Amino acid sequence: MQAPTIRRLGSNDEADLRRLNDLFGKTFNDPVSYELEPPSAGYVAGLLSMDHVIALIALQNDNVVGGLVAYELPKFERERREIYIYDLAVDEKHRRKGTATALINHLRGIARERGGWVIYVQADYGDDPAVALYTKLGRREDVMHFDIPVND
Repeated sequence: MQAPTIRRLGSNDEADLRRLNDLFGKTFNDPVSYELEPPSAGYVAGLLSMDHVIALIALQNDNVVGGLVAYELPKFERERREIYIYDLAVDEKHRRKGTATALINHLRGIARERGGWVIYVQADYGDDPAVALYTKLGRREDVMHFDIPVND
């Protein structure tokens, strides 16, 4: 099987972002978050036009077989940026074939161009394939994550 093509989404790629969200909903078993209240076309176009929002898709025969969404975070302590991978998924039939690594490597190139110094990502305990991938590509830090509600 040929390696997928990796492409960054832009403001005119609403349909591809919706296909990526469908993949996220299926892969994460969370259709409510990714499919129940889809954002408007204007919102999607605005989001994808922002330099600090990075959405990548992996295409195989025009099918979205993987993708990631990352955010660039400018730092205050130095003139540098961190890139946070918020979502990364690969369709079940296309796993263990280098697609996730190709997506992250593509993101590395974007990070270098934009003055990034590190890419970071969270993994859930029990998600052994993700932990193995990220261990292969980087250094593990054990931290706690907290969700602080905005409205109480």
